[in-house]
Amino acid sequence: MINEENINWEKVSGLLPAVIQDAEDSRVLMLGYMNNEALKKTLKSGYVTFYSRTRKALWVKGETSGNYLNFVSAELDCDGDTLLVKAKPDGPVCHIGAQTCFNDRTALPLENLNNLTEIIKQRNKKRPKGSYITKLFKKGPYGIAQKVGEEGVELSLARVKEDEEEILNEAADLLFHMMVLLESSNLTIGDVCDVLASRHKNSKPKG
Repeated sequence: MINEENINWEKVSGLLPAVIQDAEDSRVLMLGYMNNEALKKTLKSGYVTFYSRTRKALWVKGETSGNYLNFVSAELDCDGDTLLVKAKPDGPVCHIGAQTCFNDRTALPLENLNNLTEIIKQRNKKRPKGSYITKLFKKGPYGIAQKVGEEGVELSLARVKEDEEEILNEAADLLFHMMVLLESSNLTIGDVCDVLASRHKNSKPKG
């Protein structure tokens, strides 16, 4: 967590630029501004809160649309005049309905995975009748693990047959069932990506 004493409020004339980043996939979602009161409210409430330079007042992102930014963490840059906020969005961030305010089309594959993660989570929570995902969760941890193993074998066989279409389909099946397994363990594909990112960071040559 940030040390508020390190913020150079005088340098930024009382308004700290806050870059909002998706805590799950690291997309840059938007840029906003926080004064001291907005920052304190963000830290206390758990919802990212900004200072509107137009309205001259605080505003909680999502208070009208319902697309809140759920606060995860915050870090100051080395000069103490810019804030990096990691958050989990409840929906599209941009007021025009886009996922980000920068229309980042390269993030679409990640958006699809995030959407699937949310669907799996809701199915697990509500257990609707007739849902394949519900059936998987009713099998329990061992049943889900067995299904993941079966899908892994089928992907391997598809590779041996050198059938590109079957490889893609089996890979999709494996990824889907793996995401169900992760949900059953209170984890997400985002957590897996964090591990991969950490490994990549640690594998970089020093010097």
